[in-house]
Amino acid sequence: MDVSMLTGITPDYMTIVSENTLLGSGKAAGDDFATVLSAAMDLVGETNTLQNQAQAAEMQFALGLADNPHDMQIAASKALSAVQYTTAVKDKILEAYRELMNMQI
Repeated sequence: MDVSMLTGITPDYMTIVSENTLLGSGKAAGDDFATVLSAAMDLVGETNTLQNQAQAAEMQFALGLADNPHDMQIAASKALSAVQYTTAVKDKILEAYRELMNMQI
């Protein structure tokens, strides 16, 4: 899977995104790990929904029920972007977990 388009995802960027996500949900930023994990699971659910929509658009196009091939392409692009973003977030979370596990107490 090519995630080369996801450049610029730095720890500062992830902090800003998590703060905006937490503030938008009514929680204080840095509230607890459960909130961050919940936001990540919501991201996975959203990615799954976009993939299902892309598959449905592809099936409609293959069956001749869709008039516009651009809708299928747009749905596929959204799903691909969501998968790439979710993968990048997962990789960063695993990297942080490994770093925490390697810390000396």
